Amino acid sequence: MSVKITGLGSYIPEIAVNNEEFKSNLFFNLDGTRIDKDPDEIIEKFKAITGIEERRYARDDQQTSDIATIAAQKAIEDAGIDKESLDGIIMAHNFGNIPKGKVQTDILPSLASRIKYKLGIENPFCVAYDILFGCPGWIQGVIIAQNFIKADDGKKFLVIGGETLSRVLDPHDRDSMIYSDGAAASIVEHDPEENGQGILSTASMSFTKEQAYFLYYDKSHNKEIGHDTRYIKMHGSKIYEFALTQVPQAMKACLDKAGEDVSEVKKVIIHQANEKMDEAIIKRFFRLYSQKPPEGIMPMSIHKLGNSSVATVPTLFDLVTKGKLEGHELNKGDLILLASVGAGMNINAITYRI
Repeated sequence: MSVKITGLGSYIPEIAVNNEEFKSNLFFNLDGTRIDKDPDEIIEKFKAITGIEERRYARDDQQTSDIATIAAQKAIEDAGIDKESLDGIIMAHNFGNIPKGKVQTDILPSLASRIKYKLGIENPFCVAYDILFGCPGWIQGVIIAQNFIKADDGKKFLVIGGETLSRVLDPHDRDSMIYSDGAAASIVEHDPEENGQGILSTASMSFTKEQAYFLYYDKSHNKEIGHDTRYIKMHGSKIYEFALTQVPQAMKACLDKAGEDVSEVKKVIIHQANEKMDEAIIKRFFRLYSQKPPEGIMPMSIHKLGNSSVATVPTLFDLVTKGKLEGHELNKGDLILLASVGAGMNINAITYRI
């Protein structure tokens, strides 16, 4: 049975925030001591490591479910389907809706239920629910949809990844400059034709021994404020080493499971977390096959869009598929890898033929 992604859509928020806007921030270390460095030095070092020049934030009147609905509508239109034909909506996120200026997450009802409501879908057999799987959430949603379809429990699913990380970042933590907002969606459906296209293989892994709390929620680095407020935090160096060790192995397991040769891979669409980290992952992946990465194998959107967690992979996939990322394109028959790593710590990958 062939399972394909037949429609894609993304929403890139209108508000662009460049690195210069962080110059007035007071940054502190984890222990609460002030980072006594020139703001220009902090920002330049940040850019050199992450590759990020600017990121996008949602408008004050928008929440995660709002921007996810926009992306979902685009995916439905791209696939050319009747929304009432959907068997399910899977919404991947990590923080739910957080209204601007508030500190409490709102996930009642689920974001998927809100999106179904906003889309005006009346079909009660279109089941809507959320998943929490860290940054790999959208890929995991696609894998879940595929499993439903293979089990003959539905033929068509809407899978969305969306986040408004700007609502959970600590302005006194240098890592806050990484995060951004965004949403992207896909239609995953059964294709009766057995033509070698679609999802060829998948792989999912969870590491929860020493790694479970590499990403976590905690108080501000500035010990003088926000004692009752929690922000997204991470052990950056530990995540870096973990990702370089485990992600290439997961990607290889996925590709080998598909029985495809690495030389056939045209693009690797990987979670946009950190430019240097992603480059190192790709090098190590190809090294497992005693090869070097081909030029142009890894499209990047992080420079202008930042890290929007679950939205990064589907947004990048949408941009490349529709020829909106300079220097990159996909054609029918191309073999690609989708891969991600994030909180949990979770890793997953999909081998896909366009």
